[in-house]
Amino acid sequence: MTRWLSEDEQRAWLAFLSATERLMSSLDAQLQRDAGMPHAYYAILAQLSSAPDRTRRMSELASVVNASPSRLSHAVGRLEEKGWVERSQCAEDRRGTWARLTDEGYAVLQQAAPGHVEAVRAGLFDALEPEQVPQLEAICEAVLARLDPSGRHRIG
Repeated sequence: MTRWLSEDEQRAWLAFLSATERLMSSLDAQLQRDAGMPHAYYAILAQLSSAPDRTRRMSELASVVNASPSRLSHAVGRLEEKGWVERSQCAEDRRGTWARLTDEGYAVLQQAAPGHVEAVRAGLFDALEPEQVPQLEAICEAVLARLDPSGRHRIG
């Protein structure tokens, strides 16, 4: 039997959907305008920058940026063309591939980060009261725990 949403749940769902879609669209537009890259590329660069030696296995990177292996491979190929990322074969496992953020890619990320952080602040945190920030985190963690119980695919 279908468990239909209550009126309160329906309103919350539609508000969540509208807010997240508009926020992501706004962040993507800001990065395109100010840094010449889509949000998906920024996410890849940011995840590589936080990894040891600025390097991750492509399979792990695909998980943390929530991209299919083929979509990630295409994006990393574009980033390679720009000189921002390099790929190499994994010595321990010939089936594996590493992605590494180059110095040029790191410089591009450092230049893009202040505008992106300001857009995140303006689009999300400036709309919240300080006590709502931990509430937002708790809500997101609860949803993530349901969708990714292992925690292996979480960003950060």
